[in-house]
Amino acid sequence: MILTVTANAAIDKRYVVERFGVGSVNRVKSCVANAGGKGINVARVASIIGENMTATGFLGGHAGKFISERVQARGLVSDFVWCEGESRTCINIWDEINQEQTEFLEPGFAVTEKDCDRLVEKFQSLLPECKVVTISGSTPKGAGSSLYKRLIRAARENGKPVILDTSGKLLEECIVEQPTLIKPNIDEIRMLTGRPMNSREALIQAAQHLHREGIEIVVISLGGDGSLVSTDQGIYDVKVPKIEAVNTVGCGDSMIAGFAVGMARDYSIEESIRLASAVSAANAMRLETGFFVKEDMEALLPQIQIKKIRSIS
Repeated sequence: MILTVTANAAIDKRYVVERFGVGSVNRVKSCVANAGGKGINVARVASIIGENMTATGFLGGHAGKFISERVQARGLVSDFVWCEGESRTCINIWDEINQEQTEFLEPGFAVTEKDCDRLVEKFQSLLPECKVVTISGSTPKGAGSSLYKRLIRAARENGKPVILDTSGKLLEECIVEQPTLIKPNIDEIRMLTGRPMNSREALIQAAQHLHREGIEIVVISLGGDGSLVSTDQGIYDVKVPKIEAVNTVGCGDSMIAGFAVGMARDYSIEESIRLASAVSAANAMRLETGFFVKEDMEALLPQIQIKKIRSIS
């Protein structure tokens, strides 16, 4: 079983409009609502690959009930901590004419110290049955980085690989706990290093630096240009094929799911990179966020180019 943590879960709504106009009435052509939050996306994708999944985190109110029901409808185990307040809704607006998307992300309800203690306790009770942990997205008000630090520490103390996928100050403060894998993009690498990152060599050196600081696998996401991966086995330059992207939201979560599955199945690092990259690209080919079709993934797998460009001395 893979355990995912979504501390700030949401109802994800996708609106499709002909042309999005600021300050005007926008008539929606179609609307789809689903359980969202980065960790729930990870759980959904890893389940499609074929893993048993348990999703935990915080939920509240009628929106929380909707999220939990949708999680269970996907065949995932929903084991959340229930809190006072209403789970948030996040809106993605797709402009058909301009081929642009606009997002509105609610902050979500605030949690108490007691709520955080209850989540840590639940997390610790679930650890013995899981092979890999993923912790994704933001923390709600009242939690801060201390919640994720406690979870990472608990996973490591129980010998479980833990993937951390967050950003900003939260990422900067949590990497001191040395999660097994992080997946920063170029902007996040700039923040973590305080350097401009204006060359590929600078990115490679930054990934190596984070690796030496105790992060076992550092994946620098380059979007459509693939990724750079620093591991004990060396530095890998990963290229993905050009595809016709329909919806890139959730591609990062799909990549995390691929790495989590690779860890759970004891894949080699190259096998894990190939799976994660193919699943991420397959996600972009479908409208639904945090979703892919196996046939797309299988077609992409042999097209992922992985080149070891440097060994670790």
